[in-house]
Amino acid sequence: MGSEAHPLHILFFPFMASGHILPMVDMAKLFASHGVRATVLTTPANLPLVEAAIDLANRSHQHPIQLRLIPFPSTNVGLPDGCENLSYVSFVQHPTFFTAVVMLQEPFRCVLADLLPDAVVTDWLLPWTFDVSEELNIPRLVFHGVSTFALCANASLIDKPFPPPDVESIVIPSFPRQVELLRSQLADVAKAGPVILEIFEQIARCEPKSFGVVVNSFYELESEFAHHLRTVVGRKTWHVGPLSLCNKHTKEKCRRGISIPTMEADKCLRWLDDRDRDRDSVLYVCFGSLGTFTKAQFHELALALEAWGHPFIWVVRECSDDWWPDGYTERTQGRCMIMKGWAPQILLLNHTAVGGFVTHCGWNSCLEAVSSGVPMVTWPLFADQFFNEKLITEVLRIGVAVGAKQSTVDAEERPLLAAAEIERVISQLMDGDDEEAKRMRRRVRKLSLMAKTATEEGGSSHGDVENLIQELIDRRGLEDKPAVISAFNLKEI
Repeated sequence: MGSEAHPLHILFFPFMASGHILPMVDMAKLFASHGVRATVLTTPANLPLVEAAIDLANRSHQHPIQLRLIPFPSTNVGLPDGCENLSYVSFVQHPTFFTAVVMLQEPFRCVLADLLPDAVVTDWLLPWTFDVSEELNIPRLVFHGVSTFALCANASLIDKPFPPPDVESIVIPSFPRQVELLRSQLADVAKAGPVILEIFEQIARCEPKSFGVVVNSFYELESEFAHHLRTVVGRKTWHVGPLSLCNKHTKEKCRRGISIPTMEADKCLRWLDDRDRDRDSVLYVCFGSLGTFTKAQFHELALALEAWGHPFIWVVRECSDDWWPDGYTERTQGRCMIMKGWAPQILLLNHTAVGGFVTHCGWNSCLEAVSSGVPMVTWPLFADQFFNEKLITEVLRIGVAVGAKQSTVDAEERPLLAAAEIERVISQLMDGDDEEAKRMRRRVRKLSLMAKTATEEGGSSHGDVENLIQELIDRRGLEDKPAVISAFNLKEI
């Protein structure tokens, strides 16, 4: 949208983590499909996460998506050269990584001054982009890759002191529904250290001053929380998701993120096709790019999947061979596919053979499951994931909780979940005779249809995208108008 000669130009700047980069690239593709000139800003080592998807998208867009790179100061803070993604570092190095991210302020200023876009969409973890944008009179939109539910919960808790140790649980105050969480399920930001604490203080200062908030969700999924966020919290918001639905074809789904060879994708699909005689029979297991386990917990999960006795795909991060139970490969041969490091998640979730998803409750994964009509076994680990679990299991009722009770990035601090309990919960979801599981499946399939409708012309998310673009065009028009000389100024000339 905008004139052919002067289309609206938006710069998209994601935080350097896979779960933040992928939806931002999807958003750039979405806005480009609406005639916007989109530019994605990232760092050299993150280029493989975005390049293939953008190259493919540019074959069909009127205005090709541009890529701009800024150097990441890894070595300046003591990180290895090329360490430019949060998934590359251990949790003890997170403060160091965030220190390097803050050092991107000056390179960002240079890019912004060079491009002078009509607006910037930057990750919520990059609050300092507001100050730079404001200096250049460029509106900054905050991108939140979390649920509207989580945004409302955080807004209700942000000014409250963290519960003392003698408090076992809390009810979220001033919230649309009564939701109770254990104290141990809340993220204590103060424990993250001064660097990250300062960033959260900047977020609290800058976000309310920004032009508005863009959310990867759709109104029908979280209507009461969307209303609460706009009217009670007072955030100007646009719900533009599910963003992953802009990837409509197999090739797009394969090239989203780390592009996998077509041959590898075909192998996965053939494996699923061979098991599609029984619809919804395969369990997909993945804990995102940042989820880690102890060797003991990994072992218990492996035993649970074996005991369950049905086909599963398990995406694992790098682990030693001695983490696997003895003889595991032989005992699960034919009904187990192990994928190391990366998988084309939305491609797999959309296959009719996949009937359940064991997830860490990262919002991207939750929304991709909803869009695909797949119910979930919820196993949150940290951050907003316990809020998302409440939304999935108690509000939407499309998942069953495995029983995680500790929010922490340190896997050693989490209580061990036993194989027998994990297997019981998986069976509860995947058992075709369980009436509540059938109801979950019906509910999530209805939500899947609603998600697709929301992103089509006339849908709520499609409308929010168009409304946001029009607001930015109108703002640009006001900025371009020559100043009116008043009668008072004439007297001074």
